[in-house]
Amino acid sequence: MVVNDELERIGRFKDFLRIEDKEIFDDLLRQCKHYAPYASTMASVVKEVPLMFSMLFGQHKMIWELEKRLAKLEANQTQQSNSQIPAQILQVSP
Repeated sequence: MVVNDELERIGRFKDFLRIEDKEIFDDLLRQCKHYAPYASTMASVVKEVPLMFSMLFGQHKMIWELEKRLAKLEANQTQQSNSQIPAQILQVSP
């Protein structure tokens, strides 16, 4: 299978990484494997393009989800801060 062959070739990069970076690289390859079937529908003369696109998509999806979680946490924090302010301070005088 082309995907496995390319992942094996790309995986050689891992041999030169620091120990703490190898786990990150493994996660990147897992993302690639997860989305590779979808990316393989891309017509590209460069066989690495679908693999790189699947990695990029996986990373973007993770960032997207983290941004949503962060926004939700910030909204909750703002609500908690506002609930601690006395009601007379929040009232606007006419």
